[in-house]
Amino acid sequence: MTAWLLSGLGLLILLLAGDALVRGAVNLSLRLGVPALIVSLTIVAFGTSAPELLIAISAIKENAPGIALGNVVGSNTANILLVLGVPALLSTLQTSECNSRRNYVFMLMASVLFIGLAFCGVFTLFSGAILLTALGLILWNAFHEAHAHRKACGQACAEDEELDGLEEADPNMAYWKISIYLVLGLIGLPMGAHLLVEYATVIARTYGVSETVIGLTLIAVGTSLPELATTVMAAMRRQADVALGNVIGSNMFNLLAIVGIATLVGPIPVDPEFLRFDLWVMLGASLLLIPFVFFKQDITRIWGVVLTLLYAVYLIVLLA
Repeated sequence: MTAWLLSGLGLLILLLAGDALVRGAVNLSLRLGVPALIVSLTIVAFGTSAPELLIAISAIKENAPGIALGNVVGSNTANILLVLGVPALLSTLQTSECNSRRNYVFMLMASVLFIGLAFCGVFTLFSGAILLTALGLILWNAFHEAHAHRKACGQACAEDEELDGLEEADPNMAYWKISIYLVLGLIGLPMGAHLLVEYATVIARTYGVSETVIGLTLIAVGTSLPELATTVMAAMRRQADVALGNVIGSNMFNLLAIVGIATLVGPIPVDPEFLRFDLWVMLGASLLLIPFVFFKQDITRIWGVVLTLLYAVYLIVLLA
């Protein structure tokens, strides 16, 4: 019971610290005059992935690489089946009005690249360099597209849109408040990651469950909670573009940034079970988005039931 409580405490600290770091970094950048465009493409994207990144680094240092990869693969599966499924149960997501084709194609390409490198048996520094290069190309494309949009609709219009998309943005936040957010984030992230990984490993050993399964379930669902909360709010506000864009962006960063950066700490061996089952579930879940992205279908309540049930079946298979 103590291990469960301490791992839960670690997850809570991790999520709160990640949110604090994003808020502090976003508002410091805006106070220093960094354009909202740069903030949204870099600081917010990396900041919201900070919990997963710290978990991956901590897991590698504590010789539990199954947790590192399990968190990434499990989070991507949960992001699609759970994070889009549960909000759709509450309200239909009007994805027919979204234009996410380009980013969705990038996400699929990132998934295929990740799976291809996984079949090498271990993610090395060279593998990480390939993933980070792919991430750099995607960010450059996003920057170029956003810059073109700004020229087309006017700078003031684009700035307003970018700031509206940043819930954490407050260009007038006091420096002392920014400092508190940054300090809490920088202290809390490693502390929370250490607690979560250490006691999740204890739970795995106690119940005879592999570290990989713990990463795919307990930790993956836990680190997907911010995305779930964001998507539920987006569904209630009928902002399907925010919901779908949040999932697609998060999945790309999980695959390319987290594993890419984590290889700088050490190699990440791939459990053979990933190659037989979990990676294909992740890819299959990603392909389920095709009707909503390319054929202008809404994610209705029926689809919400289907996606949520598929995730429940996946968990049952993992834990059986």
